[in-house]
Amino acid sequence: MPAYSFTALDDQGQTRKGTLEADSAKSARGQLRAQSFIPLSVEVLSGRDANAQGEASGGLWSQRVFNTTTLAIWTRQLAELVSAGLPLEQALGSLADESETEPQRNLNAALRASVNGGSSFARALEQHPREFAAIYVAVVGAGEQSGNLALVLVRLADDLEERQALRSKLLGAALYPAIVSAVAVLIVLFLVGYVVPQVAQVFAGSKHALPLLTVAMMAISDFVRSFGWLVALGLCGAGIVLWQALKNAAFRERWDAAWLRLPVLGKLARGYNAARFAGTLAMLTSAGVPILQALQAAAQTLNNQALRRDALDALVLVREGAPLAAALAQKNRFPSLLSMFARLGEQTGQLPTMLDRVARQLSTEVQRRAMHLATLLEPLLIVAMGLVVMLIVLAVLMPIIQLNQWVK
Repeated sequence: MPAYSFTALDDQGQTRKGTLEADSAKSARGQLRAQSFIPLSVEVLSGRDANAQGEASGGLWSQRVFNTTTLAIWTRQLAELVSAGLPLEQALGSLADESETEPQRNLNAALRASVNGGSSFARALEQHPREFAAIYVAVVGAGEQSGNLALVLVRLADDLEERQALRSKLLGAALYPAIVSAVAVLIVLFLVGYVVPQVAQVFAGSKHALPLLTVAMMAISDFVRSFGWLVALGLCGAGIVLWQALKNAAFRERWDAAWLRLPVLGKLARGYNAARFAGTLAMLTSAGVPILQALQAAAQTLNNQALRRDALDALVLVREGAPLAAALAQKNRFPSLLSMFARLGEQTGQLPTMLDRVARQLSTEVQRRAMHLATLLEPLLIVAMGLVVMLIVLAVLMPIIQLNQWVK
């Protein structure tokens, strides 16, 4: 039974919009009239209409129907309903009825209409690439083929929630140092751009030599006031040039490879990407996806292009007959822990379980390193800001103290 989006007037003259299911547009209008609505427009809701409506309402700056958090919540709700024995089309109908926004309601109705029309759930999801990534669709398709859709949805929800939790912890660890750094820069710019020039005007007519620190600070202040806008413009220009250069695949791969060689941030990037790669590979293989297809999909989740290249090279080796552990061990950018657990999984026949374990262990290590780094950065940033402010204050006070001595 297809779904229709409608616009109608209620008995109070208010405009109402929504979706409903009917055999035909005529039947949909009949349902609206039965509810004392005056139908203005009734249109069939096709597979891509939910995304199209969102883009039309928001234009270039429109948001997706599901962000990372809402997609995890939606997947969890659907997994619970299907696990409880509710048919898929009824579960989607329940989610459509409970949707908080119209785009979500339209999307659920479109998915239900596709499933009722005989399409598989994976094919229905595939019609909305803006909302559901290829990996998401592949896992759902594997679950349908194996008859374990409920279990696969539960694993998908777990994976999405774990990724969101890891991302939130990393963001939280970086947020405080970023705020402290921004406040410190603003304070220093205010002192150098406003306070120091005021002191310079007071001592401009003095025939006595000013302290070296004051002279240096006045020179810095003059430079900031005269050429600060050029420095800011240059930094913006450099950022734009770098942003455009990163669109080049070869340059992006070299940049990401250099990023991995950084002492602290490189280890964090390597651990985060390896955890995501192992977790995705574990989820796909446990759902019954062939190892080559799982490797291809898992490689696409890597943000670091150098690691993605290594994963695709490992895919070639596996296609040629090499074990997964041996293929990963040849790529030094991946943590050795990943190949070790992969070898254990291949030896014991529990590859998905071992990959899931290494993903969790790598995620825990990334969180530990991030929190440790944030703990070290917080006092260091405060001390650095204090030292800079102290130097500026000394540059201001030393001429005053010197002037007092001259008067005496």
